[in-house]
Amino acid sequence: MWTLNRRTKGEFAFDTLNTLIMLIVCFLTMYPIWYVLVNAFNDGTDAMRGGIYWWPREFSLDNFKAVFDSPGIMTAMGITVAKTVVGTAVHVFFTAMVAYAFSRKDLIGGKLYILMGTVTLFFGGGLIPTFLLIRDLHLLDNFLVYIIPVMFSFFDLIIFMTFFREIPEGLEEAARIDGANDWSIFLRIVLPVSLPVIATISLFHGVYQWNDYFTGMIYINNTDLQPIQTYLYRVVAQSSSNQMVAAVQGTAATKTVTSQSIKLATMVVTTLPIVFVYPFLQKYFVKGMMIGSIKG
Repeated sequence: MWTLNRRTKGEFAFDTLNTLIMLIVCFLTMYPIWYVLVNAFNDGTDAMRGGIYWWPREFSLDNFKAVFDSPGIMTAMGITVAKTVVGTAVHVFFTAMVAYAFSRKDLIGGKLYILMGTVTLFFGGGLIPTFLLIRDLHLLDNFLVYIIPVMFSFFDLIIFMTFFREIPEGLEEAARIDGANDWSIFLRIVLPVSLPVIATISLFHGVYQWNDYFTGMIYINNTDLQPIQTYLYRVVAQSSSNQMVAAVQGTAATKTVTSQSIKLATMVVTTLPIVFVYPFLQKYFVKGMMIGSIKG
């Protein structure tokens, strides 16, 4: 009994220590987000005094009014939504189509293709060759630059292929007996039963498309085609915030809006949508990683 009690106390101490460590990690992770949110909802001029850590000292929506009054932010948001929806749909369909072919045991040269694809997981062409390729394909300042270069991922192919290999062969055999060809089997049988992995890959790529700012920064000079994350980069790293402040001169918000408050409000506007959605989608990410870890 004494040994059991001693072990129970040790387990209790271990669990308590783990809980304490995780609470500290969660606080260090979440507090910067909270700090940005609090200061974004605070009067910009008042925030310059400092000392705002937990709650807005002078609550104000002028920062967000200045952000939404900016002529470019809604266009950038539309581009982001469009490229996320279209890019994710194209990526999922094309990658699934190739993965279905790779999952077939009778694919000629299948092992060679997998070896070649595996190499791409570790080595890339580099930024300059990629830029030259994009230029030669006439994708500079083109919306398709968000779609075509990332319409296929070998990592996602592995997840798809592993799932497809777990589908009973009897389904395909029954379909072939009924006269179905490869396209009919893929579209009418394989895809409908693969909704879990399709949801997983959609979330992987959808989050990537939403958060991607580098593509718009490197390949797009037309501001009307830049996504919201590139817009945020310009506000934070360049002089766009000062221009936005100048744009509201002569209004009541002029006295309360600063370049720093504009930056914080813009960060909130661009990140909150995916922050709100992500917790509801986390389980699919975990399931996706489990699917990819199963050896087919």
